[in-house]
Amino acid sequence: MERIDDHRWRIPKTYKSGMRVDGLIFASDAMIEQIKQDQAPEQVANVAFLPGIVGYSIAMPDIHWGYGFPVGGVAAMDVDEGVISPGGIGYDINCGVRLLRTDLTEPQVRPRLKELIDQLFRDIPAGFGGEGLIKTNRAELRQVMLKGAQWMVEHGYGWADDLAHTEAGGRLEMPDPDVITEKAIERGKDQLGTLGGGNHFLEIQAVAEIYDETAAAAMGITQVGQITIMIHTGSRGFGHQTCQDHLDVMERAHQKYGISLPDRQLACAPINSEEGQTYLRAMHCAANFAFANRQAIAHWTRQAFAKIFKATPESLGMYQVYDVAHNIAKIEEHMWEGKPIRVCVHRKGATRAFPPGHPETPDAYKQIGQPVLIPGDMGRYSFVLVGTETAMRESFGTTCHGAGRQMSRKGALREAQQRNIAKEMEQQGILVRAQNKATLAEEASYAYKDVADVVEVVHRAGIARKVAKLRPLGVVKG
Repeated sequence: MERIDDHRWRIPKTYKSGMRVDGLIFASDAMIEQIKQDQAPEQVANVAFLPGIVGYSIAMPDIHWGYGFPVGGVAAMDVDEGVISPGGIGYDINCGVRLLRTDLTEPQVRPRLKELIDQLFRDIPAGFGGEGLIKTNRAELRQVMLKGAQWMVEHGYGWADDLAHTEAGGRLEMPDPDVITEKAIERGKDQLGTLGGGNHFLEIQAVAEIYDETAAAAMGITQVGQITIMIHTGSRGFGHQTCQDHLDVMERAHQKYGISLPDRQLACAPINSEEGQTYLRAMHCAANFAFANRQAIAHWTRQAFAKIFKATPESLGMYQVYDVAHNIAKIEEHMWEGKPIRVCVHRKGATRAFPPGHPETPDAYKQIGQPVLIPGDMGRYSFVLVGTETAMRESFGTTCHGAGRQMSRKGALREAQQRNIAKEMEQQGILVRAQNKATLAEEASYAYKDVADVVEVVHRAGIARKVAKLRPLGVVKG
């Protein structure tokens, strides 16, 4: 690994015969030593083998070992010559983050916090395999696949303004429900409006610091102590099954097309092949399901706040800041080496970070850049950033997505054997409700890198810019 500067490291393509491009890792000196320990840089090198890859095989500072691609991995594939790989999106298609702001302050919420967390825990099912309050039949689920968050708004779950503050308007454009399997439909039909398990959460937060007052004000973040709500979840069993269905197809496809891979988990197909196009259409269905899922959760969150404060969501100022995906592949226009190109950008544990003025940056944020939502661990803090021109030049409009694990789930469980994580958090002033005590152990702060270190790297490298820091008051987990 070669050091480029204080925040960039190169894996030269001479490292392994077959690499088509260099690897590029964004990290500090301290972080790079930790990153080396779980062999994730080896996966960065492996991704560089994929046909049609443009520029670099990129990794963000929250990188850790994943399926095929590392989590925190980014790869742009030429649309005409490149491939699409389910491992470059992951099992939880369109896992992402939604942020709501409010007019409430911490002194107003703190006395009602237990009531509020209990209400949210009752109203929003969490945990693996949970069923939501919205049951869809096949015809309705088909419309969810086609319309995403728009379907939810049409049926009274949220506001039209939410769609204007969601990546891609809450709907990817080429879904085809006919390519979705019966098994995926069965797993998804009762899961709208559910958090799921693992690292998914709903968090009541207070603004801790504001770094850029102009950008923060454009997002409705106006003062320290202001209450926000962060929702982190994805496409649930529907997306997981869709990924699995197409991994099986891709295993055969890469052999059919004579694609040589250093790791079978990188199974892929040419973007323009039948297998590639079918996966893209299925992935868009799952992505739309995830946008709809977060839309439903945002609706129930507003209702819970309204119930506890005996008010309306509108009077509480519960407007959406943004909703952004961080497990997805999208066809985008970029400039590379002075030329416009169309690429399929794989973002696996990585967040789109488009700059001011970009056509896909929402009108409300044209002057400041697209909001970037970076959750941390449940015991420390999360961040709001904005996208930059540097990200467009260097990382195909992409930045980090979170803290990134530094301890396995099994390791975290061992560490927690003699500890009461919920009690420790309560002593910090953070209330937690979880379906499963093991989840709290697996998701404890010590299992994650410090997200402030991750954010500092991308801020200093210029591929995103800090706007605000948010600290948790109450957390709902699976």
